[in-house]
Amino acid sequence: MQLSEYLIEKRQLINKQLQLFVRDYTVPGRLQDSIMYSIEAGGKRLRPVLLLATAKAFGASEEKVLGVASALEMVHTYSLIHDDLPAMDDDDMRRGLPTNHKRFDEATAILAGDALLALSSQVIAEDAHLNDRERVFLISELTKASGARGMVEGQMQDMLSENTQVSLEVLESIHRNKTGQLLKFSIMAGAYLGNASEEALSEMKEMAEALGLIFQIQDDILDVTGDSEVIGKPAGSDEGNHKSTYPQLLGLEGAIDQKERYVQIALQALTKAGVEQTRLAELIQYLSTRDH
Repeated sequence: MQLSEYLIEKRQLINKQLQLFVRDYTVPGRLQDSIMYSIEAGGKRLRPVLLLATAKAFGASEEKVLGVASALEMVHTYSLIHDDLPAMDDDDMRRGLPTNHKRFDEATAILAGDALLALSSQVIAEDAHLNDRERVFLISELTKASGARGMVEGQMQDMLSENTQVSLEVLESIHRNKTGQLLKFSIMAGAYLGNASEEALSEMKEMAEALGLIFQIQDDILDVTGDSEVIGKPAGSDEGNHKSTYPQLLGLEGAIDQKERYVQIALQALTKAGVEQTRLAELIQYLSTRDH
């Protein structure tokens, strides 16, 4: 199966599972409509796909990890809803559609994000395919990745750095948290559920940290070179929001070179972990060259 076909198949699988969870765990009405609007707005589902691919690389069944992958995407969707709010990035468009607060209202969007964050832990806690040790570990790791020492701290750092010229070291610290923590969870959760060895887990952690930076650098490059119609939001929005980016600090060619260094780190880590002949190698290249 070609990677493009694989991505479509797994995206459809995740979409179906997310819709089932939202319908089963929420009450019909405005809040459910708001949640479903953002769930059904599209998206590449890269984080759950990476989790599924990593789990398969280490021998875990898709059935075992599908609930965790769905919970991860709930956290990601919540973060996008809140990121778009007027008090944050104040964006009108997401994935080519009006943002949640534009389609509904600001209060409803906040509550939809709150509900998705809570629902993510509930889904893992009630997952019959996991044992108690796995449930506790995964909830703990997901809340850490998304919380005050993870994604939320990265968002705080990102806001504080607006209108400020930051160093490359600070920029990478921001993105290791804001973007990288959920991507790292996707890799580490998949490897954990596949019973990877301690040595393999260590290599996958290095791969995951590199992947988070690959993803963000490519995002920054697309903000400069991308087509607004393709990326689903206005190109140049980072500059408009006065944010430091890799192209701003390193120049466009320098940003591309920095990304390629992380691609090599990620691929080498896969080889050391013994899973280089898997979808993960293709996904590293895909994330490095994506156009949206």
